[in-house]
Order: sequence, then structure tokens, then C-alpha cells
Amino acid sequence: MKRVMVSGGAGFLGSHLCRKLLAQGNEVVCVDNYFTGNRGNIADILSDKNFDVHRHDITFPLYVEVDEIYNLACPASPIHYQHDPVQTTKTSVMGAINMLGLAKRLRCRILQASTSEVYGDPEVHPQREDYRGLVNINGPRACYDEGKRCAETLFYDYQRQHGLGIRVARIFNTYGPRMHPKDGRVVSNFIVQALRNEPITLYGDGSQTRSFCYVDDLVDGLIRLMNVDGDVIGPVNLGNPHEISVRELAETIIELIGSRSALDFRPLPADDPRQRCPDIGRASELLHWKPRVELREGLSRTIAYFDELLAKAPAPPQSLELKVVA
Repeated sequence: MKRVMVSGGAGFLGSHLCRKLLAQGNEVVCVDNYFTGNRGNIADILSDKNFDVHRHDITFPLYVEVDEIYNLACPASPIHYQHDPVQTTKTSVMGAINMLGLAKRLRCRILQASTSEVYGDPEVHPQREDYRGLVNINGPRACYDEGKRCAETLFYDYQRQHGLGIRVARIFNTYGPRMHPKDGRVVSNFIVQALRNEPITLYGDGSQTRSFCYVDDLVDGLIRLMNVDGDVIGPVNLGNPHEISVRELAETIIELIGSRSALDFRPLPADDPRQRCPDIGRASELLHWKPRVELREGLSRTIAYFDELLAKAPAPPQSLELKVVA
């Protein structure tokens, strides 16, 4: 049994990781300030004797005793990380410094949840780990993109300077149950709108492409990366190499739900990537890992989650129509 800390453990990805680590027989220390995390995501495991929760912001030092650290804490959806861009950068950079300092004191292995956003709007496709990216440092997404890039630099420097055992996972689009219904990501947006038979919001002409990895597969990749023997030099992409256009995703969700939603096209946001797809050759060779859940199956599971969630929530207010009687 190991004592494992997960910062951001009450978030979408972190809550799934906590459950998997518990199921493997570990003690888990969940750290979250609930800015985007939700205590409801971990409600069913709060009573587990091997699960310990700390409400804490990792931009401040934390003193615990653990054997491993997964650093997942940071808003990950554009709506959330652009809400307070300075705090987003602080969480990425100062949070990394504090987590690395803790790992250095404990001499324990630490994994950084980095992101495919470090590639920016890529000119290389699919994206390999040796691609250096095309990021606009003056754009609205830079707080997240550059914050994560700086965090990676800190991890590599701690590895070189202090001999720290680090892992860096570059996570591509991940989806599944316990996503926040208002996080602004396409999967959750499209599913919620389709379940309500509302127009589905597409930006641009919907031809931009993404690849979507089901959360169970992603968590499996993170744990494999943490546990692989020896030093790991540099980042490892984790994501699904199957690419799909945003419009095709919307049409698939409409079909699976049987929704009456129409497509509503809006102007493309600044710095929105035209394509995003991982080269997972390194993960396949190093971790013997690849996604196993097909997109339609994963979407069906996620739709079922949101359908149940919306059934419990109060209905949104309906607009009033003025009827003129002759």
C-alpha cells in the first residue's frame, strides 16, 4: 500500500484517479480548493478509511507525508481558466513550485498533468512530444498554455538539478462522467444542449478537429506513467489518436440522443486551435498503452451521466412569448 496525493482530486479527472488508486489498495490524500472541483464528485468515497481530504490551495505550501504525488490542480476548461487568468498562471507555476518542493523534501516521485495546449495552434500534425508548439503569449488562452509550459520547465529543472523522479503527461481532450455541465468544453456543451433540444453551439464552420479520450483510459495511462521503471526524460502524450471534426462530434451526439437540436454557428474564438491530435507512439512503446473505449461507447456513458444529472436539477427558466390577440 502506498500513500498517494492527488492535487485537484475533487475535479473531473482527479476524482476518477482517486477512485482508481483506492481500488488498487492505496491510501489517497485528495487536495482541492474547490474552485472548479466539486465535493459531490467524491461524495461516495468520503467514508472510505483510506481516503483523506484536504481543502487547500496549492499556491500555498502544503506539508503532508506521502509516497507519490499527482499534480492535477488547475482549471482546465477555457471558461474557468480565463475567468481569473492571473490565478490560473499562479496555480500552474507557484503550484508546481510548491508540489516539487514537497516531492524534493519527501524524495518521492511526482507526476505533472500537463496539457496538449502547450502545442498551441499546431503547425505539425499529429503532435509529437518533440514539437515545440505555436502559442500566442498575448492571447486569452496564454495564462493556461504558458503556465503549463513553465510548469513543465520547472519539472525538468528539478529532475536535472535535484535528481527528482518526475513524470510529465501531456493530456489531450478527455471526457466522461463527472465533467462539469458548464465547463465550456465541446463534449459537455453538446450533450447538455442536445438533451435539452437546444441549438448546439458550433464555433467557426465546425471543421476544426479534435481527438477525445475516455476518462478511464486516460487514468490508466497516468498510473502506468507514474509506475513505469527508471527515469523518464521529457513529456509523454496521453490521448486518443482517432481524430474527428467538431461538427461530426455534434452530429454524433444528436444521433445518439435522438435530439431535435439544430446547429448554431458562431464566430471562432481567438487562438482556437484548428486541429489537435496526439502522436502516442512514445506512450505505446514506453507504457504499452493505448485507448480502448470507442468514442460512441464513451459518449453513450457520458450522455447517461448527464441525463441523470439534468433530471435531478431544476429546469432552466423558459423565455416568455408575447402573444398578440386580434
